[in-house]
Amino acid sequence: MIRKTGRGRTAPYRGAMTDFLRVLHSLKTWDSPLPSFDPASAPAEPLPLFHDWFAAAAAAGQTEPHAVTVATADEDGRPDVRTVLLHDADARGWHFASHATSAKGRQLAARPEAALGFYWPVQARQVRVRGHVVTGTPEEAYADLHARTTGALASALVARQSEVLDSPATLEAASEAAWRRAEAEPDAPAPTWTLYIVEPSEIEFFQGDPHRRHIRLRYRRTPDGWTRELLWP
Repeated sequence: MIRKTGRGRTAPYRGAMTDFLRVLHSLKTWDSPLPSFDPASAPAEPLPLFHDWFAAAAAAGQTEPHAVTVATADEDGRPDVRTVLLHDADARGWHFASHATSAKGRQLAARPEAALGFYWPVQARQVRVRGHVVTGTPEEAYADLHARTTGALASALVARQSEVLDSPATLEAASEAAWRRAEAEPDAPAPTWTLYIVEPSEIEFFQGDPHRRHIRLRYRRTPDGWTRELLWP
């Protein structure tokens, strides 16, 4: 069977996928009780609540609780998204790192705004962060990179993120050379490695509920500090 797409193109009908998704939607989502969340008891500022939720997700066995989706837009306004690892969350903002020459690095140079999304399904929790993006100092970027593993340094030394790759063999050769250098020179610099900090203007905390009465608490930064407000799910 053929169906029409939104722009007049045709595509094969994937009935099996539709049926599969319907089955998934009908399944019980959580096997254990979900944590309670009383928004009235939430702190005046969002950072302490984020720290509490992050620690709770890790304690509950969430795989890679520091994995965060980063959304940016290119110079034409087209959205882009990928998953990276959180490096810190402090009074300055939410930190992650990448090469300035990568796709995200170029996009942030042109439009220094980003949205972050954390999803911790083990507790049916999400955290969304939106804000302006600034870069850390070269010294901070160096310290960030060299506090990580040899593998992370080796990957950064390749420094060709988002470029077109001609073959897996080329990647293997470059990776092996970078590993050798990282092991021989643990202090080797990666000049394009950059620390990015999202300075939050909005942060939302989402607590899932089995009956779909989800709790959504949004913090908005104002000239007088943070304003808290509940949102309809």
